[in-house]
Amino acid sequence: MNIEDSRECDVGKRISTLIRSIGQGPKKQITGSELQTLKNAAGRLTQMLKAAADADRQTLRNAAARLDQLLMNMRTGKDVGNGLKRRTSPK
Repeated sequence: MNIEDSRECDVGKRISTLIRSIGQGPKKQITGSELQTLKNAAGRLTQMLKAAADADRQTLRNAAARLDQLLMNMRTGKDVGNGLKRRTSPK
């Protein structure tokens, strides 16, 4: 086991401990205004997640369109090397 695996294991244990501790807190009734605040926050979170999913979907569509164009150019014998960007790996 290397150091990264050990760290991931430690992080996983820490997260599971925190999740279990959340469920063990004292139970109390929440007020109507607190409930409404939570519902509003949940609604905003849902909107944010939907917007992120829509953005991801659009990014995938754009990538698919670029790939289709690249394949079409390759099929017709056009030079596709100039249009490709070389990605550098982050260091």
